[in-house]
Amino acid sequence: MFGLSPFEIAIVALLIVLLFGARRLPELGTGIGQAISNFKKSYKDGQAIDITSSNKNAETDSEKINSNQSEQKRDSSK
Repeated sequence: MFGLSPFEIAIVALLIVLLFGARRLPELGTGIGQAISNFKKSYKDGQAIDITSSNKNAETDSEKINSNQSEQKRDSSK
């Protein structure tokens, strides 16, 4: 397995336990397992996830950010 001896695997496992703690390991394993299963499920479904916002929303968000920044500048100059 990747050219690692059992002794090297034991050292890696010990380091993982020391870094994350024995209590967090089941949570990490569950989280990684769910992430992998969700990835496989979305890959099989073939549905692309659209992470880009529409132009209308992007313009609205940028306008909100600009107005908030200008309000903060006015408040800080008082």
